[in-house]
Amino acid sequence: MKAYLGRRYRLSASHRLHTPALSEAENQAVYGKCANPHGHGHNYTVEVMVGGEIDAATGMVCDLAELDGCVSREVLEPFDHQNLNTLGEFRNRVPTTENLLIEIEWRLRRALRPELSLRVRVEETAKNFFEYRG
Repeated sequence: MKAYLGRRYRLSASHRLHTPALSEAENQAVYGKCANPHGHGHNYTVEVMVGGEIDAATGMVCDLAELDGCVSREVLEPFDHQNLNTLGEFRNRVPTTENLLIEIEWRLRRALRPELSLRVRVEETAKNFFEYRG
């Protein structure tokens, strides 16, 4: 029997949406106020949902401490209270929440047990959220 476990985490980071492939005017037209040269920040909510068979011995899909440790190492430590534009992961990518989401999913997929299914959702604001299922 497959079951799912979901956890929420908080992450604060800043970014500026801007690409050198576009002029300043084009960046402003595409990204609006998010192209502000000084950047802006978000208090993100990161939701991680793992699914798998329930372990007969423990009765759990995944050990919560194991999941929390993985998210802490792979997501919170590298990204919390950072300017995403300054990180190597976004050297060649605009640090949109879509690209942050894909980076988070990739890191967790690489670190979690391969038999677990994974869904990641990032809430950027009360109105904007993004979901990725590799």
